[in-house]
Amino acid sequence: MRSVECSVVFAGPASPALTLSPLRRGRSDPCYHDAEGGAIWRTSLMRSGPVTARITKSVPGTVDCEAWGGGAAEFAESLPAQLGCGDDASSFFPTEPTIAAAHRRVPHLRLGRTSRVLEALVPAVLEQRVYGKDARRAWRMLVTKYGAPAPGPAPAHMRVPPPGEVWRRIPSWEFHLANVDPGRARTIVGCAQRADSLERLVGRTPEQARAALMSLPGVGEWTAAEIAQRAFGDADALSVGDYHVAKMVGWSLLGRPIDDPAMVELLEPIRPHRHRAVRLLEVSGLAVNPRFGPRQPIPKLADM
Repeated sequence: MRSVECSVVFAGPASPALTLSPLRRGRSDPCYHDAEGGAIWRTSLMRSGPVTARITKSVPGTVDCEAWGGGAAEFAESLPAQLGCGDDASSFFPTEPTIAAAHRRVPHLRLGRTSRVLEALVPAVLEQRVYGKDARRAWRMLVTKYGAPAPGPAPAHMRVPPPGEVWRRIPSWEFHLANVDPGRARTIVGCAQRADSLERLVGRTPEQARAALMSLPGVGEWTAAEIAQRAFGDADALSVGDYHVAKMVGWSLLGRPIDDPAMVELLEPIRPHRHRAVRLLEVSGLAVNPRFGPRQPIPKLADM
């Protein structure tokens, strides 16, 4: 199988691992694999077909990619956007001391844009109201069973995410075996039935796209933000409703935990870069999130 090769050259240091890591759903993700030597293996289902890509960094400012499969050329064309070349941080001048320090520590952080909406939506829905390890297990089980083998010389466990027509035909008992409750299963199936229209959201502004996502049954503010961060590269898509984010922001900036309304108020001055600020705290090592006592059940919300 012939491959397509390309390179993306940045004006400064590049960090594909920082940009692409939000796409990884656990260590055993069948669609994302960190290999020895820093190589990143990714699979995706492009409009033109399935693709496996091997992404490496040859020199500090250059990222190389070799891709296989029917979607290889399209993937190569979209690689600059995936690596954050279109991310505009020119208006980001944080004055809050900790966020400013995080920005100085990781000035080369870029937010990527995959433009693959369903691939961001399904794992986000699986993560609603459950612990991360349970959602990652469900994603691994469903994609391994219903995804296609990755084209090219990919690691043996890798699969290409299923298309919408496959997601919408997965029997209810298969979702049950993956420990996905009927509510989340209905949301996935319902959204898969609208897969074509969902993919067209990439042509809207991030704000319009998030509003359209939240009009779907079972997709609330948190889920729409998680999708927008990955599919649209939305720098302002704040994950309101997350079990950990508000507490982490509070501890990191104020030295105490806060709730979602307080987080929204605290980060309001840095619109439209609220997600960028949270991401900087996470990757800079300046995030503070103490854990006290045993973990408690995640409260069930009507909609995320």
